[in-house]
Amino acid sequence: MVLLRELLGETLRRRRRAQKRTLRDVSKQANVSLGYLSEIERGHKEASSELLASVCGALQVRLSEVLAEVSREVAAHEKRDDATLPQGRSVAVLPLPREKEAAEDQPRRRRHAHPASIAQAHPRHRRGEVTDSVVRAAA
Repeated sequence: MVLLRELLGETLRRRRRAQKRTLRDVSKQANVSLGYLSEIERGHKEASSELLASVCGALQVRLSEVLAEVSREVAAHEKRDDATLPQGRSVAVLPLPREKEAAEDQPRRRRHAHPASIAQAHPRHRRGEVTDSVVRAAA
């Protein structure tokens, strides 16, 4: 099984090295710590979309190009994995349920209005009385 973060890191490293740039240079320009960028390139950390956009900006490459390259690599890994499956065995890929269909499958629940305050929920609080649990919690 291939991890997306590893392929993404390899792709970013390959792009950086093709430009003959150092980690330090790219990390400064992307405003990312050198250590964190290194962890991402080695596939040890998941990169957020904001960080990816920043690194791609520093590398002067479109995020869509990087993601397309990673997508092609994922597809290649999947083909290799499919080739290693025993004959006669298949892998089932189930479709994701649509939101509407999923909502129809769930049992309907009554919605209760939540009180806006504790005074609405407990009449003793409204009258200024304090329960033992409130006194214990305050102590």
